[in-house]
This record gives sequence, C-alpha cells and structure tokens, in this order.
Amino acid sequence: MQVADKNRDRRGTLVLAIVCAVLQLALAPNIGIGNGRANFALVFTVCAAFNIGGRKGVLAGFFAGLFFDLSTTGPIGLMAGLCAVAAYVLGQEGRNRMAGEFGASVVEFSVTTLVVSLIYHLAMLMVGQSSSFLDVVALRTLPTAFLTIAAFLPFAWYYSRSAGAGPSLSMGGRHRGGSHLNTRGL
Repeated sequence: MQVADKNRDRRGTLVLAIVCAVLQLALAPNIGIGNGRANFALVFTVCAAFNIGGRKGVLAGFFAGLFFDLSTTGPIGLMAGLCAVAAYVLGQEGRNRMAGEFGASVVEFSVTTLVVSLIYHLAMLMVGQSSSFLDVVALRTLPTAFLTIAAFLPFAWYYSRSAGAGPSLSMGGRHRGGSHLNTRGL
C-alpha cells in the first residue's frame, strides 16, 4: 500500500527552490567560464517539470525564471517565459520521470539547456548586452550550457535514486516470489 504524502512533495519542492535560489545568488555569479554562468533557475524548473509536471510545474518554472530575471541584469520576463515553456514541454509526460532514469534525464536537460541558453543570449544580443554572434555562441551559450548541465548532475543523480522513495510494504509487484520489505529511502 502506498500513501500519497502531498505535504512531503511540497516540502521537497520548497527545499529544492531554496537550495537553487541560494546557489543562484551565491555560487553562480562567482563561478564562470567566459561570460557563461550556471542557471540554477533552469535546474529547478526542469526538476519541477520532471517530478511534478502539469500546471504546477509550469508555474514553478515561471516563478523560477522570474527570480532569475530579477537577480540578473537581463530583461524581466525573458527567462520567466523560457522556463515556463521548458516546463510545459518537459512536464507533459507525467510525474516522477527522473526515477531510475539518470541518463535520459540528463540528455533531455542538456538539449533543453542548449536551446534555452541560445534563445536567451540571442535576445541579449538584440537588446545590446552582447557584442556579436560569436560572443553569444562561444562565450555565453556554450559555457552557460556546460555549467548548467554540470550543476544539474547532482540533482539528477539524487532524484533518479530517491524519487518515489519511501517506505513501501508491497507484497510482490516487481519483486517476484514472496514478500519483500522495501526500505529504500528510510
């Protein structure tokens, strides 16, 4: 028998939001390659989209992007819109998609990060905060994507190992032959 603990899910999302916000404000501005910085708002967005999905995932992405916009010098609303779209696209397939799927999660996140970073930095070129297309691609988009993917790896590993974890006293199921006490996550 599995019991849905919605408060545990909310607490987990709140803790994830706080961790990503602190990392975005304290770590991201201080570690960079070229003009690229890690985007922890996108990390939070994708984790929320993979684990929550649906309308809640899109709202979480929008507010994470808005937090990113307010903490940087870019146009307000640009990353909010990009994160909301990313959460919508990635959150369509359902909840708990990261459970046991480390590789697939990293691949989907990597593609999303490259697309979001490229669109964001092209918009920054249009508003005059980048000097050239070469600067956008070589010094901003690729380093940002690399650092963001590196920042996502611990989160992906954690959620691929612990998503859906909790005491389960199921008999049978995936485990054939008799009873099995699943103590994963205790």
